[in-house]
Amino acid sequence: MSEPDLIEALAHALAAVPRLAPLAEARLAVLPGRGVAHDHFVAEGVALEGVAVVLRVPRVSQWGLASAEQLAYEAAAFARAAPSGVTPRLIGVVPVQPVLPMGALAVEYIAGDKPRLPRDLPLLAETLARIHSLPVPDERAPLLVHADPIVETLKAIREQAAFMREARLQPMAAAAIRAELATAESLALTARPTPVLTLTGSDTHPGNFLIGERRAVFVDLEKALYGNPAVDLAHATLYTSTMWDPDCAARLGSAEVRDFYAAYFDAVAPALAAAVKPWVRPLRRLVWLRTLTWCVRWRVLSEREGGWSKQRLAPDHAAHIERTVADYVDADRIAAIRAGLDAETELFRS
Repeated sequence: MSEPDLIEALAHALAAVPRLAPLAEARLAVLPGRGVAHDHFVAEGVALEGVAVVLRVPRVSQWGLASAEQLAYEAAAFARAAPSGVTPRLIGVVPVQPVLPMGALAVEYIAGDKPRLPRDLPLLAETLARIHSLPVPDERAPLLVHADPIVETLKAIREQAAFMREARLQPMAAAAIRAELATAESLALTARPTPVLTLTGSDTHPGNFLIGERRAVFVDLEKALYGNPAVDLAHATLYTSTMWDPDCAARLGSAEVRDFYAAYFDAVAPALAAAVKPWVRPLRRLVWLRTLTWCVRWRVLSEREGGWSKQRLAPDHAAHIERTVADYVDADRIAAIRAGLDAETELFRS
């Protein structure tokens, strides 16, 4: 669907939702962004509940859910995170329908800039601490529960690594990834630290935060779930996260990563800090491998038709992702990251 057709369909669908009907009269302007799973439009000149509104229109479910299930999942994620005060408020839901086959969410527009790294790392740490400190409800559905982060992360890694043969990898890169896969498989057989479960963002690379009024707001809750906080901490600071969004790309030094973790552990309750610390090192390596194999999968699926097709992205955005993925799967880059992870033994010694 072309952008003008999508805007027309969205306006038509908004008009049929009483809570959101005033937005149908607004000018729906494309919100610049770098996401691969959603289109975003800001409703200019119309406020609801005293705030400007962004429409999040899914292109694809990264969890592989049916359209209505994906929409309900995202709505629940925004609602569960709202008490933290560091995520956009959910304003309403546009149901799945023929003119809008994956529906849409109306959420609070957040004014702010992408983080400047490493300056804003303490703000990201504080935001994650607030999300992770929310009470965990007895009823967690429809959000997923990853009680064992090693098993769940390894499951995603295996599914994504299945695309390696088609991904045009350098032989040394493919060999290094296979070696990391073997290490990950062996990790799955070892004893686990004591489990810890909180609400997590799951996709917490710095580009998914906006900075304003001396706070960081985490704006993309599409993949939120109940899991291990160490996954979020890793995803906020690994090279494959901090270099993803060109608007805030930075290479962090080991001291800057250490200070980020220290700021986080200072911001959470001592019991939560003690529970998370043993998970830090193993999950940094697994989260990196999860991102690396996601790139392998994207390299293959982006050439096909459907929700993952790079033809659905703006040309400059598609070109940026291609360059970034090429960097991440480069044999020399993989070797450098592996060496850096090996050197973190002392950095994260409890």
